[in-house]
Amino acid sequence: RHAVCIFYLVLRALDTVEDDMTISLEVKVPMLHKFHTYLYQPEWKYMESKEKDRQVLEDFPTISMEFRNLSKVYQDVISDICHKMGVGMAEFLEKKVDSLDEWDKYCHYVAGLVGIGLSRLFSASELEDPIVGQDTELANSMGLFLQKTNIIRDYLEDQQSGREFWPREVWSRYAKKLSDLAKPENIDMAVQCLNELITNALHHVPDVLTYLSRLKNQSVFNFCAIPQVMAIATLAACYNNQQVFKGVVKIRKGQAVTLMMDATNIQAVKAIMYQYVEEIYQKIPSTDPSSNKTQQIISSIRALSLPTSSMASRHHYSPIYLSCAMLLAALSWQYLSTISKATEDYVQAGEN
Repeated sequence: RHAVCIFYLVLRALDTVEDDMTISLEVKVPMLHKFHTYLYQPEWKYMESKEKDRQVLEDFPTISMEFRNLSKVYQDVISDICHKMGVGMAEFLEKKVDSLDEWDKYCHYVAGLVGIGLSRLFSASELEDPIVGQDTELANSMGLFLQKTNIIRDYLEDQQSGREFWPREVWSRYAKKLSDLAKPENIDMAVQCLNELITNALHHVPDVLTYLSRLKNQSVFNFCAIPQVMAIATLAACYNNQQVFKGVVKIRKGQAVTLMMDATNIQAVKAIMYQYVEEIYQKIPSTDPSSNKTQQIISSIRALSLPTSSMASRHHYSPIYLSCAMLLAALSWQYLSTISKATEDYVQAGEN
């Protein structure tokens, strides 16, 4: 738990440097290359960031101290991934994502490496078998599926921030500039482009299912499975949906809670994947240029996740502690809401 927490905070700090558009390339590139060395410099911190998450850079000595308190086996994984990610981020600061191969490469640097690092931590802890950490291809796919989903969903937000992560090889067939996809007159072509990228992302689902099927520890399984089922639900919501180019597409909170409650074993996850690829299948337009490819990958996923009688009763598999945790969360939320309301009333009475 501590290793995963510190791994997250280190990468959050690294990502904050990458995201900060106020840092010049002359400063940013060397910082990204050297960032892993700051883990061993007790006093290093960065106070010039304007990003919302700048606290992780300003308080970096706290993070690096906890890092150095970890077992060496964990330190080695975190430092190695941080180094590789920093180098990759610097590479893509100075070039755009052109080909689909480069899209995979960029997603590998910013997310696939996270999957690989986490997998190595799981194996190092001995909670999972060595193969989980050794099979970097499957671990990479876990990250790519999540990252591609985020990139697809965040088209408009990235455009408004001056960032472009959709691969030119794909969008250039539908528009002269990536920003043109947001224009109302181009909406039909924009949706076709969207559908092609979602089809590309779906090709990682078989690897995701294979990876998850190897996990033995319940906590590790939940930790890995929940983001993946959230991603497939998000892709189903985005598929053939004009709203991606007009605003934010999000799954409903109730839907998210249900996914968290259900995704507790491989059969349940397969059933969830099956449900959402079916939802996509029902929305495939016959005129869509990618329709055949979309149907093919969905057929492959169906074959891997055919419902069985055990899948039909997913709730039976939910560990009781997860139900207790959800109940505790609900009670805590109710308690905090009550306290918050009472505080508001108290303050309001004082003002009156």
